Amino acid sequence: MAEGALKNRITQWLKGHPDTWFIKVHGSAYGRAGCPDIIICHKGRFIGAELKAGRNKPTKLQIHEMEQIEQAGGLAGVVRSIDDLEELMQ
Repeated sequence: MAEGALKNRITQWLKGHPDTWFIKVHGSAYGRAGCPDIIICHKGRFIGAELKAGRNKPTKLQIHEMEQIEQAGGLAGVVRSIDDLEELMQ
């Protein structure tokens, strides 16, 4: 599955998930480099989801940003499926 298709599947799932707010982050010159693809607030918890298709891996900058989120008390991780996201949100 391509990353765009994964993003669509994940956002559709999130729309129907109770107690959840999210925003898709679009990479641009005005955004923060390395920021996770989807920022989620679920039941008061901050979650950064970096979407990756297949065997693609996060960049060093993406890893750094996820580490910063975790150091600040949030959750962050690489998401390849809805199952991965559900695990991250638990």
